[in-house]
Amino acid sequence: MSDDFVDYVIELLGPFGTVVSRRMFGGHGVYLDGLMFALVSEDALYLKADEMNRTEFEQAGCEIFSYARKGKRATLGFFRVPEDAMESPELMLPWARTAYAAALRANAKKQAAGQAQAAREITRRAKKTRAANPVRKKPAKKAPSAKPSGNKAVNKKTDRPAKPVKRGKRTR
Repeated sequence: MSDDFVDYVIELLGPFGTVVSRRMFGGHGVYLDGLMFALVSEDALYLKADEMNRTEFEQAGCEIFSYARKGKRATLGFFRVPEDAMESPELMLPWARTAYAAALRANAKKQAAGQAQAAREITRRAKKTRAANPVRKKPAKKAPSAKPSGNKAVNKKTDRPAKPVKRGKRTR
C-alpha cells in the first residue's frame, strides 16, 4: 500500500473535517474526532457500515472488506467505496457522512454496553459484600412511655424520674 494513496484519501475526505490516518495491521485506519470510520487496505478505501446503511453500499455494488484469518476469510463491517466517489470530494461526502454516522452508532452501543457491564459489576460486588457481611438488624426502639406528670425532672435516656440533687454546703 502506498502512502501516496493514503494522502489522496485524506485530501479527498478533507471537506468532511480534520481527518487523520493511523497505521494498523498492514493498513491504515481513518479517523474523525477519534472515531474510526474508514479503512485503507491495499490501495482501496473501505467505509464503515452497519444495519442502518448497509443496503446503500450493497445497492451501489460495493464489496465488503475481508481478510485471511486462520486459513479462513473473515469480514468486517466496512465496504469498498464506489469508484465514482473516489473521483471528487463532493461525490465522497455523502458516503463519508453515512460511514461516520455508523461509527457514531457503534460507539454509542459500546458505551451503553460498557455502562451496563459496569452496573452488573457493581451489583455483583454488592451481593458478594452482603453475603460476606450479613446486615445485623438493630433492635426495635421501644415506644416512648407516658411522661410523668408534674414538675419532676426526667432522665431523657431512660424516661425515669431523675435522682434528686442534694443541695447544701460543700465539704472539703
